[in-house]
Amino acid sequence: MSKISIILPAKNEAAALKTLLPRLRAAQPDAEIIVIDDGSTDETRELCAGAGVQCLSSPYSMGNGAAIKRGARAAKGEVLVFMDADGQHDPADVARLLAKLDEGYDMVVGARDWEGQAGVGRGLANTLYNWLASRMTNYKVADLTSGFRAARAEKFREFLYLLPNGFSYPTTSTMAFFRSAYAVAYIPIAVSQRVGKSHIRPLRDGVRFLLIIFKIATLYSPLKLFAPASLVFFSLGLAQYVYTYMTAHRFTNMSALLFSASVIVFLIGLISEQITALSYKRDVDS
Repeated sequence: MSKISIILPAKNEAAALKTLLPRLRAAQPDAEIIVIDDGSTDETRELCAGAGVQCLSSPYSMGNGAAIKRGARAAKGEVLVFMDADGQHDPADVARLLAKLDEGYDMVVGARDWEGQAGVGRGLANTLYNWLASRMTNYKVADLTSGFRAARAEKFREFLYLLPNGFSYPTTSTMAFFRSAYAVAYIPIAVSQRVGKSHIRPLRDGVRFLLIIFKIATLYSPLKLFAPASLVFFSLGLAQYVYTYMTAHRFTNMSALLFSASVIVFLIGLISEQITALSYKRDVDS
């Protein structure tokens, strides 16, 4: 059994894999390398065969997260290393992730700086995610959405059922590790210009990025998001009531609506908190 399994989800990344796979094999000669071909229409499979690398192909694209799940199930290593197949990540940094993991951590994530972000918009969005995740977990989250990470296999597989089939598996896995009190560390990495065209579409994925914000909260502690929102509605209702009482000596429908919204939002947060707790409840008999 290989101690380390390196998993690369790939969709039409043959141009990058042509140089990445030999570099990765040279950097980690004893590692199991698995390319998850997510419905590629290029020569990904032929390149993997020529490089002596295992390739798991899907007849159609299921998404980046789906490829991660397939790779995690198939891997034989005790440690799983996930990295992009587009040439952005340096194979030499795998050793740095593993060295940090050996210090007792359960997951180590390669953190990009501002220059490593794919444009100003993505950089601002990731900064917001990192800030919100840090507030939720009370731990400095340096890069919530980085796809370059190493994790202990048995712990990562605990959360496969939570991972979406789309692009937000890094967010989900990170918050799941924090929620379960598994130690997470970050190390700075340099990111190269990707080879080929990005699969991210700003208009198509804009709603997805907004949903990530709510996923951050619901994966860790929903009340930390819903309770402040409830307080805002309550404060607005109180301010509205004070104003209308002072000016018209009456209680208005708007005040009632804001107070009702405050209670509803708080109750939604309370229910979400219970659902989140149940989602992480492990069957001790299994």
